[in-house]
Amino acid sequence: MSEVRRIERTDAQAPRGAEGPPQPAVDLTTDLAGVALDNPILTASGCFAAGAEMDRFYDVTELGAIVVKSVTPEPREGLPTPRMAETPSGMLNAIGLQNPGIDAWLEHDLPWLQRKGAKVVASIAGKSVEDFREVARKLRRHAGIVAIEVNLSCPNVDHRGLVFACSARDSSEVITAVRRESDVPILAKLTSDVTDIVAIARAVVDAGADGLTLINTVLGMTIDPETGRPGLYNTYGGLSGPAIRPIAVRNVHQVHQALPEVPILGCGGARTVGDVVQFLRAGASAVSVGTATFVDPFIGPTLIAELTRWLADRDIDRVADLIGTVEPWS
Repeated sequence: MSEVRRIERTDAQAPRGAEGPPQPAVDLTTDLAGVALDNPILTASGCFAAGAEMDRFYDVTELGAIVVKSVTPEPREGLPTPRMAETPSGMLNAIGLQNPGIDAWLEHDLPWLQRKGAKVVASIAGKSVEDFREVARKLRRHAGIVAIEVNLSCPNVDHRGLVFACSARDSSEVITAVRRESDVPILAKLTSDVTDIVAIARAVVDAGADGLTLINTVLGMTIDPETGRPGLYNTYGGLSGPAIRPIAVRNVHQVHQALPEVPILGCGGARTVGDVVQFLRAGASAVSVGTATFVDPFIGPTLIAELTRWLADRDIDRVADLIGTVEPWS
């Protein structure tokens, strides 16, 4: 992979606390399904590619870990355009899991991450249980991969195209298959587009998931009022950004209340230190940041610095002490 020019952070982009006096001594370490992380700020799959592009802005190893874009057994070109549309407080996308395929990813993308010394969470996807099994098998014994995030929000071609994450049985079958092949912890990524997310969460944990990623995008649609055409070629797409944060926080809290021992990676609309703290208090052990990266490519290190300051200002020594600390009104 060719070298790219480093893009320097301007003073206006510098995170508060990054310049001037030394950062206060606050313990940002956290444990996610047995994976020790230096801090709880991760990327969200699909918003960071494999990291090389963002490394122009800052050293991506500053992050707790990098959740890469989902990879499938075969290369995918993705869906036709338009496949992104801006919405109030967010965006819709229907990319179609564009990726080079697992073999090319292992040959070209993973080696760069290994040289950087990054902690990698490999996101995997597929059209069938066997697809997931194949990708998980090829990920075995590769240095730097600390966990696998199983993207269950894919249509299951063996069951009338229904999304895996909408079925406890289908989700469990995928996790069982991946568990048999994987030599690292597994995070099952679930959708909020279900009647009872706790039931799905319990099913995948029983099937062998070591933790959960909550949540994926929420299905949405936009229509051009003049032409009458959908804003996306695929008609429907995944809504992300601040608009879904309250939904994501609610899902994290619901699942944490029902399954308090299950580690959770919170995901969905985080862009400020207050958002990160909400996810942690709801029960997440770490937080993935995605759409906010498109607005501010420096958002990762900014949040790390601001979380450090936020904790110090409140005399909280360890970020882990925040996890699951929602105070009821009564």
